[in-house]
Amino acid sequence: MFEALSSKLNGVFDRLRRRGALSEADVTEALREVRVALLEADVALPVVRDLVNKVREGAVGQEVIRSVSPAQQVIKIVNDALVEALGGGAGDDGKRGIDLNAPSPVPILMVGLQGSGKTTTSGKIALRLRSRDKKKVLLASLDVHRPAAQLQLATLAQQAEVTSLPIIAGQTPMQIAMRAMDLGRRELYDVVILDTAGRLAIDEALMEEVAQVKLATNPHETLLVVDAMTGQDAVNTAKAFQEKVGVTGIVMTRIDGDARGGAALSMRAVTGAPIKLLGAGEKLDALEDFHPDRIASRILGMGDIVSLVEKAAATIDQAEAEKLAARMQKGQFSLEDYASQLKQIGKMGSLQGILGMLPGVGKIKQQLNDANLDTSILGRQAAIISSMTPRERRTPDLIKASRKKRIAAGSGTSVQEVNKLLKQFDDMSAMMKRMNKMGQKGLMRGGLASLLPGMANKRPF
Repeated sequence: MFEALSSKLNGVFDRLRRRGALSEADVTEALREVRVALLEADVALPVVRDLVNKVREGAVGQEVIRSVSPAQQVIKIVNDALVEALGGGAGDDGKRGIDLNAPSPVPILMVGLQGSGKTTTSGKIALRLRSRDKKKVLLASLDVHRPAAQLQLATLAQQAEVTSLPIIAGQTPMQIAMRAMDLGRRELYDVVILDTAGRLAIDEALMEEVAQVKLATNPHETLLVVDAMTGQDAVNTAKAFQEKVGVTGIVMTRIDGDARGGAALSMRAVTGAPIKLLGAGEKLDALEDFHPDRIASRILGMGDIVSLVEKAAATIDQAEAEKLAARMQKGQFSLEDYASQLKQIGKMGSLQGILGMLPGVGKIKQQLNDANLDTSILGRQAAIISSMTPRERRTPDLIKASRKKRIAAGSGTSVQEVNKLLKQFDDMSAMMKRMNKMGQKGLMRGGLASLLPGMANKRPF
C-alpha cells in the first residue's frame, strides 16, 4: 500500500545522503519534496501541513546541520513525525488491538459502508479471538437488507469454528441484537460480535439504525471497517461515523492492494480514533495488528523485521522444521521435503510482502517488479511434485521421459518445467552434501574461496 510513497521519500533521502553537510536551504527543498510526495499519496492536506511543520521544527536546527550524519537525523525526525501521525504517540501503547477488558459477554459492534469487507472482517476477528486469545465467540448478523448476508456470516462462522446466531426470518436488527446478547449471557460466551448492515453511502437511515443498536447493546468496542482502496473517501467515511455514531477503533481492509496509503496516514489525525487492525487478504487468517512504528519503518524503507519474525513464527511448524533440519544434516533431503518448504513459504504470503518487511530492499524490490518475475512458479512447482508418486518424490532418479510427460500432464505444466525443477533439486541436494562433508569451518573457507577467488591463499582463516 505504501510502495509509491516509500519510493518517493527514499528518493528524497538518497539525495540528502549524498551531501556531506546540510544547509537550511537543503532541508527546505527536501521538505518541499516530502510535502509533494505526501499529497500525491492522497494524505489529507491538514495532515500534510502538520507533519511537514513538525519535521521543519526539528530539522532546521544546528544539531542537524552540524551533525555527523545530517541525512540520518532528518530521516529520524521524519520517522518520528510519521509514527505520531499514525497514532503512535505517548500513551497509545495500551490501545492497540481489540480491548476485551470488560464483563463477559463483551459486545463488539462492527460498522461501515457496504462493500468495505465488514462481514469478512467479523469472521477474521472471530477466528483471531478463538485461536489466539482462546475466547468463546458468538457471531450475529444484523444485516436484514443485503440478500444472503446472514448466510454469509454463518458460513464464515463455520470456517472460523465459532458459533453463529440462528437465523429467524422477519426479525429487525434490534431484535437480532438483543437475542444475540441474551444468548451470549445464557451460554457464557466471552465475546459477541454484532455485524451491522451497511449502505452504499452514508445516510440518515443507516446512522439511525446503528445508533439504536449501539444504545441498546452498549458495545465495549465499536469498530469501523473502511476500504483502504477508496483513499480520501475512507477518511470522510470514518469522520462521519465518528461524529454521528462514535467509534473506538478502525480496521483498514485491502491494504495488500495498490492504494496510495494516504488514508492510513490521515485517519488518526482526522478522526481521533486509532487504527487497530489491518486486513491483508481474503483468507480468514489475513488480519494483522496495526503498529504505527512498524508502518513508519516500512514507509521509510527501513523494513519491519519484528513483523516478519512474528509471521514466520506463526506460520512455520517448528517441529517439522527441526525434523527437516535433521534430515538435511544426514543428506536425506527429498522432493517431499522441498514441497513442504514451498508450502511453508506460501503461508507467509507473497514475495513482495516479505520483501517489504526487509530493511534496505526497496530498490531491489523495484528491480524485481521491473523484471516481471513470474511469482507463480512456486505454485507450479508444488503442483509438479503433487503429480509425482511417493516413490518418485523419494527417488527422483526414477523420473525418465515417459514419467516426465505424465507428471507434466497431471500438473498442467510442461516437460521443460519438470526438468527445470529436477535440475534445481539436484543442485540443492549437491550443495547440501558438500555442506555436510566440509562442515561449518570447511564451508566457510570453501564458500568464501569460491566467492572471492584467491582470498584463501592470501590469508588463512
